[in-house]
Amino acid sequence: MSPADVLRRLRGVRLRPPSTKGLAGRLLLLTVAFTLAVEVLIVAPGAASFHERWLLDRLQAAELASVGVEALPYSMVEDETAEELLAIGGVQAVVVGEQGVRRLLLQAPNLPRAPELIDLRRRGTAARLADPWRTLFGHPDRSLRVQARPRYRSGDYIEILAPAEPLKRELAAYLANSLLLSLLLSALAGGLLYAGLAFLVLRPLARVTQSIESFAADPEGKPASPSTRDDEIGRVERELARMQEEVRQSLRSRARLAALGEAVAKINHDLRNMLTSAQIASERLSASSDPAVAKAVPRLERALGRAAALTRNVLDYGKSEEPAAQPQRLALAPALTTAAEDAGLGDGVRLSKSLPARFTVEADPDQLNRILVNLFRNARQAIEGDAARKATGRGPGRIRVSAEHRDGLAVIRIADDGPGIPERIRTRLFQPFVSGAGPEGTGLGLSIARELAVGHGGDLRLVETGPNGTVFELALPS
Repeated sequence: MSPADVLRRLRGVRLRPPSTKGLAGRLLLLTVAFTLAVEVLIVAPGAASFHERWLLDRLQAAELASVGVEALPYSMVEDETAEELLAIGGVQAVVVGEQGVRRLLLQAPNLPRAPELIDLRRRGTAARLADPWRTLFGHPDRSLRVQARPRYRSGDYIEILAPAEPLKRELAAYLANSLLLSLLLSALAGGLLYAGLAFLVLRPLARVTQSIESFAADPEGKPASPSTRDDEIGRVERELARMQEEVRQSLRSRARLAALGEAVAKINHDLRNMLTSAQIASERLSASSDPAVAKAVPRLERALGRAAALTRNVLDYGKSEEPAAQPQRLALAPALTTAAEDAGLGDGVRLSKSLPARFTVEADPDQLNRILVNLFRNARQAIEGDAARKATGRGPGRIRVSAEHRDGLAVIRIADDGPGIPERIRTRLFQPFVSGAGPEGTGLGLSIARELAVGHGGDLRLVETGPNGTVFELALPS
């Protein structure tokens, strides 16, 4: 990613006012949600415990009353005494079960609704948690039949019949007090948690965001002071400061290169005009009858041609960016023939093609031609400049082109039988002004060719090179 792209992305970062869409608002909502969840976890088990404890207290009072009743002769209890015992225990009837026999110790009144059974001996956790809410929101005439194991007497169970309304009133009062106390405690804990997170996380993140926004508005502005924190946020702040400094340096270097490129473009423009005039003069000199002049003119023309090619390639490479490729389906064989003619292949260096029938690629015609011409010209210049070939009389050079479909791409293999690329430049082959084609090369052809291939969604790479030749692979959409 270029510094300009980084700068454009940074300019898109803007601080937003606090809202539910911001980090602070979301953190506040999350804190409230967790506080309410803790509230439920505190209140629900407390209500279930209060409900069960209230019932057990009534059972204990009824059990003690039943012991007093059975202590009387023949278990005879007057109605007035029974009513007083029931009122003391807060129950309406008491039953004792022993060895499968139910004994009614204190008589129950007639009820408008059938009572609901709550067996505390076999009550699951879910039922215990749900009991308080059934009581709280149940019918006003609701009654409860509660069974439990006796504590002060023998028997299988003791059962009481109690109205639910007193339990409902006391449970409502308990819940109100518990909710108020737990809300205060939860709000205090949640507030402290939010304040801690705001101090430790939100403020540093706001500082980072402000730094990004300030840098996007003015990259050359005063850099922020480095963070002294040792945690992750401190490392983020220091890494951001380092990246901003790198971008500043890249922008300054880019500005200097842009000014230098503009100057080089002007120089090249004037130089091309001078070279054109020199070529015209050399053409006139070629008509001279002076043997010395006739001998010097070919060297002069070659020098002028190389200089003109250098200025042309520098101008092509100096463009801010290549135009976007306009790919279309192309037959590869005609494109190779045209590129070979433009690259000057002929009797000295011949082209041979080994392609599948009707092999096509998806490419921009002009850009594909530029890629192939650069590769063919480099190969031709390397072969023609090979002194060992001339000394041994090996004959004309050859460039072999084959193609295949591989992993959804059209892979074009271009192999020559030239002297190979010097080892000292192989790792820098695709860098600008690094030439492997001898003194006639400008060092820009492969750099431009690879840039065009990548622009198509493909690539250009060196497969192998050595004394027996060089192989390149060009990958393009198929």
